[in-house]
Amino acid sequence: MIIPLLSHHVKSLGASPTMAGIVGSTYGVLQLFSSTIVGSWSDGVGRRYSLLTCLLLSAFGYALLGLSTSITLFVLARIPVGLFKHSLSICRALLSDLVSETERPVAMGHFNAASSVGFILGPVVGGYLAEHEGGFYTSSFACAAIFLLNAGLVWMLPWNNHLNRTDANANSSRQHASRKREAANSLGVWRQLSSVLLRIRAVATSDMWDVFLVRLLMAVAIMLYYSNFSLALEERFALRPQVAGYLISYSSTLGALTGCLVGPVTRLYGNDMATLLLHSTALTCILIFLYAAAPSVWQVVLTSTFFAISTTIGRTCITDLELRRGEPGASGTLLGAGQSVTAVGRVAAPLLSGLAQEVSPCGPPSLGVVLALAAILLLLLRTPKWESRSKAKSPKL
Repeated sequence: MIIPLLSHHVKSLGASPTMAGIVGSTYGVLQLFSSTIVGSWSDGVGRRYSLLTCLLLSAFGYALLGLSTSITLFVLARIPVGLFKHSLSICRALLSDLVSETERPVAMGHFNAASSVGFILGPVVGGYLAEHEGGFYTSSFACAAIFLLNAGLVWMLPWNNHLNRTDANANSSRQHASRKREAANSLGVWRQLSSVLLRIRAVATSDMWDVFLVRLLMAVAIMLYYSNFSLALEERFALRPQVAGYLISYSSTLGALTGCLVGPVTRLYGNDMATLLLHSTALTCILIFLYAAAPSVWQVVLTSTFFAISTTIGRTCITDLELRRGEPGASGTLLGAGQSVTAVGRVAAPLLSGLAQEVSPCGPPSLGVVLALAAILLLLLRTPKWESRSKAKSPKL
């Protein structure tokens, strides 16, 4: 609801284009540093407490945004949102706590489908409200009300701290992590902070650089695909921005529907997420290349169709692999680290896109092809090691 309206509102407050860019980057920078910290904190204090805190502080940030009549207030309003709007990551961590490893891709796929519907409907609602006088402020207060409603649901709905796991070893480790959370709630602030830093250090020093690097490469490649989508279609095929918007909405709708198909696809691959990630990454690379070289708008429509499918499956695969490679009780830290890596991509993609557009309107997706090829090469080199580790663990379970 809010994202499409932010740049227009900050300019209406008198900000120059440069100032608008600096203000707009505040949220991304805060998310970059806070994602891992808040995720690790949720591992320590528990999902319910951390989720309530994040929802309430995000509601406060959006309510403050609805009162922003100056640049100073606008920046202040973005601070609590940038620091604490991690409800999706905490919900994903909660899902990983409550389902078995084999059921996790299906649960994550359904969750991603539900969240994708929000990304489809949100801009429509926000755009409708923006057409009325004071529309931005109405949208901000409506967003704050939604966060308050979610906080009320978290507070009121039954909360089961017992884990529905079938695997005995995983269940034991998860229950141990749950007991550690209960103990953490009674600790002081400094001991909780120390615990957070220790979990972050454990992830930073683990042998997961390859998974995070694949996430970064593909995140930047996908962002480059979309970075000048509307402008490129206008220059290459004389299409209006409205048509480009329809194509993006069409692709997002397909992505939401694909989330419901993750389960059958993973069963088809025998739950081999590494191979599925390799194949989805290769398909994404091919589709970006076909889009960059598309001679007609119909080929763009075709690539957009399959691009939504491949990227949705790829995101589910990389999230599942991060959780498999990490410690059972550190899902919040792992997902937060993944979000921080994606935030790095959000910072780098606009710069790379601007440089590539100096060469050609097809420059950003062409650079995306190069990055996707690097991700494929990395997967080809590292997947055998992942499989050997998985086989080594299998006899113990």
